Amino acid sequence: EIIKAAQPAIEWKEEISLEYPIANTDRAACTMLSGRIAAKYGAEGLPDSTLNIKFKGSAGQSFGAFAVHGLDIRLEGETNDYFGKGLSGGRISILPPVRRSEDFVVEDNIIAGNTGLYGATSGELYVNGQVGERFAVRNSGAIAVVEGAGDHCCEYMTGGRIVVLGKTG
Repeated sequence: EIIKAAQPAIEWKEEISLEYPIANTDRAACTMLSGRIAAKYGAEGLPDSTLNIKFKGSAGQSFGAFAVHGLDIRLEGETNDYFGKGLSGGRISILPPVRRSEDFVVEDNIIAGNTGLYGATSGELYVNGQVGERFAVRNSGAIAVVEGAGDHCCEYMTGGRIVVLGKTG
């Protein structure tokens, strides 16, 4: 469904915005889409912010894995493990749900699972909240800003830049 709706961006580099609900049974959202873009344009991908996709809900494992340049993915909710795995030039933003209790302190809560940004090579990730354990392991070029991280943050990292605004494990 997403690939079909994204055809103007894939074929003609037309800037478009899409919006979808997401559930944790939706695994590897946007990975096949990134594969289509990479098959056509290689590592260059699309021009910046050509394809903008907003999701609301709880994303399953590997949300935004291998996202390529020109693909901007925004999640309002939370995501499971391996989010942004192999990030390859795309931009991912993860924000907590708008509807939440008044005693919910965003920066004190984990909204993205373990092993996020694993093996990323380029791109950007922004998380309004904390991430789980083993964040940015084997990152070699991506940039990220998160509000806290669990144990083993940036393990085996060889490049890129990670800013953790709060505590780490």
